Amino acid sequence: MKTVVQNFKTGRISVADTPAPAQLPNGILVRTSASLISAGTDRAVVGLAKKGYVGKALARPDLVRRVLRKVKNDGLASAFKAVQNVIAEPKTLGYSLVGEVLGVGSRVDGVAVGDRVACAGAGYANHAEIASIPGNLFVPVPKGVADEDAAYVTLGAIAMHGLRQADQQLGATVMVVGLGLVGQITLQLCRAAGLKVIGLDLDQAKLDLAREQCAVIAAKPDDPGLAADIKAATNGHGVDAVLLTVGSKDSGAPFEMIAPHCRDRARVVVVGDVKMDIPRNVYFKKELEILQSRSYGPGRYDPDYEEKGRDYPIGYVRWTERRNMAAFLDLLASGQIDMQALTTHRFPVEKAAEAYDLVSGAKKEFTVGIVLTYSGSPAEQPAPAAPAARKKIAGKVGLGVIGAGNFAKSVLVPALNATNGFDIRGVVSATGLSAEAMKISSGAGYAATNAKAVFDDESVDAVVIATRHDSHGRYVLDALEKGKHVFVEKPLCLDRGELAKIEAAAKTSEGILMVGFNRRFSPYIEAVNNHFQGRKEPLAIIYRINAGRIPLDHAAAWVHDPDVGGGRIIGEVCHFIDTLQALTGAHPVDLHATGLNPRQSGLVADDVVTLSIGFDDGSLGTVHYFSNGDSSFPKERLEVFGQEKIAVIDDWRSLELIAGGKTKRQSSQTMQKGYAEEAGAFLEACKTGEAPVPAQSLIETTLVTLLALEDLHGAWDETLELGD
Repeated sequence: MKTVVQNFKTGRISVADTPAPAQLPNGILVRTSASLISAGTDRAVVGLAKKGYVGKALARPDLVRRVLRKVKNDGLASAFKAVQNVIAEPKTLGYSLVGEVLGVGSRVDGVAVGDRVACAGAGYANHAEIASIPGNLFVPVPKGVADEDAAYVTLGAIAMHGLRQADQQLGATVMVVGLGLVGQITLQLCRAAGLKVIGLDLDQAKLDLAREQCAVIAAKPDDPGLAADIKAATNGHGVDAVLLTVGSKDSGAPFEMIAPHCRDRARVVVVGDVKMDIPRNVYFKKELEILQSRSYGPGRYDPDYEEKGRDYPIGYVRWTERRNMAAFLDLLASGQIDMQALTTHRFPVEKAAEAYDLVSGAKKEFTVGIVLTYSGSPAEQPAPAAPAARKKIAGKVGLGVIGAGNFAKSVLVPALNATNGFDIRGVVSATGLSAEAMKISSGAGYAATNAKAVFDDESVDAVVIATRHDSHGRYVLDALEKGKHVFVEKPLCLDRGELAKIEAAAKTSEGILMVGFNRRFSPYIEAVNNHFQGRKEPLAIIYRINAGRIPLDHAAAWVHDPDVGGGRIIGEVCHFIDTLQALTGAHPVDLHATGLNPRQSGLVADDVVTLSIGFDDGSLGTVHYFSNGDSSFPKERLEVFGQEKIAVIDDWRSLELIAGGKTKRQSSQTMQKGYAEEAGAFLEACKTGEAPVPAQSLIETTLVTLLALEDLHGAWDETLELGD
């Protein structure tokens, strides 16, 4: 997509081709139709970048201090490299736009794909074809409001908050000093609020525009008749409030200039970047009140509000930055303010550099509002590849089984056979004897020692993979490449490289992919989901597993080998992460892993762990996987809390559903782990070509287990997002 960027080293403005931003769970994706250049703010940003090293240092002494601290702590070479990295990185520009919603995060309410929205926020509402906007930085655009007008939303909110800080009543007189974009909008807001307004500026063209809008007086600050005109307009009292919408970061002269025109105890609101150099004597005698206006309003610079979407109660904070944005658009819809009168230039985004020549002064023209327009449409964006058509099997499903170990013989294959929907064609095992034994017990057509036998067998529609963990990934890829339906016992694979290949193969293969996460198919999980059906809030889940020890000298110790078994987190904890996904119906987005080191050479240090997993619906799941307990104690206990309800599954033998002070209990003589239901789901998937669990969910579960292991070992790349 096209994005307007600036090279901070040279100051050059260009339009770069960049990847589209990611969808935020607490935000929206927006296709931009128009964005607004804020000449005042952008002039300062562009001007800073065009300065040399000395100029940048003088303009930003705070950054110089940070560099000096880094030199002191890390040395000159490290500091120099850090500075070069910062300077070399392109900077985005812009913070006010309007567009159409392309995607809505799971935590966002009140907006749908296709809605028009106006958006704010530096770093979010950039000059770009697609923007990712947090939930409190956008508002719906009312019908009848043109896109170009709605693009003023950020500047409108800034002006509105400044006027609210002035806190003036109907009939009061307000002076606006500085008639740039924010100043001109402020004039119109004063008119809409029933206030008399006086405008001051050095530019005659801006004064003429102010008179056209509503100003009863529009003059230069040094106009010899100004004092008399203000005295006449205010019945000799002076103005009730002053809004400093001027830029004067090097001088406090505006404070001295306005004081004679203020009435006793008038209010002065600083909206622009003005040096706080105040002449005490006159401000003391008149007891003038000075207030700062913090950009768009309450919520600005609060990460909990802007980034996490936590709103302030309207009873305590009437006008947040988002409510100011909405109020501004309402005034546009009613016709009480008019942004068309302020738009002096329009440029397609491809010519953004020309627009910024006006901002920087490289091109001399009268400018107020500069709008960038975007011609792209959703149809012009690269369309995602269509998923492959999945194979549907009529009649019995030809099945090939790879792996003939105890679990396959005693649990998996009997469950599949019990569906009466599979015809086991062949069994493969590295040990020919075990393959032959399963062939006889299952009624299979043949036994083999090479997996190629079932991959190349055209009568095999689906493949079951129940080998040691290190072979799972490659067998899954081989089966998907052959267009077979795949059921692989957990884990799906052992590393990220294989995971990426499987993700790509699953999108293009005719076969569906299923992993043996049987617990999600348990009738107890179905009952729990029904118990919380229709919930309006996130879940809190505690899953405790008394896993039991597998010593390093045990026959099953191969599971600890990172190259063969991958470890118990990858090999078994994936089960419990998937169960959390089945309960929340949400995607994992946050992870923290903590392990306990037994400090014994004969024991493994990463199989006593606690995982805290956050989901994009706000739910939180905690998995306590402990191998240091007594094996006679029940293995699993799952507790789910939410919306004044509780569900408890105890070792898959009993279920308690608690709500309204009442408890419903179920129990079973056998564990309800969902093996039979899982086998039935796989049969149905083979027949319909529709996977019972989306492949993306299987990928995410596997990724979380891989990241958990990296986190425990201190190797997690923190730049990786779980949602990638």
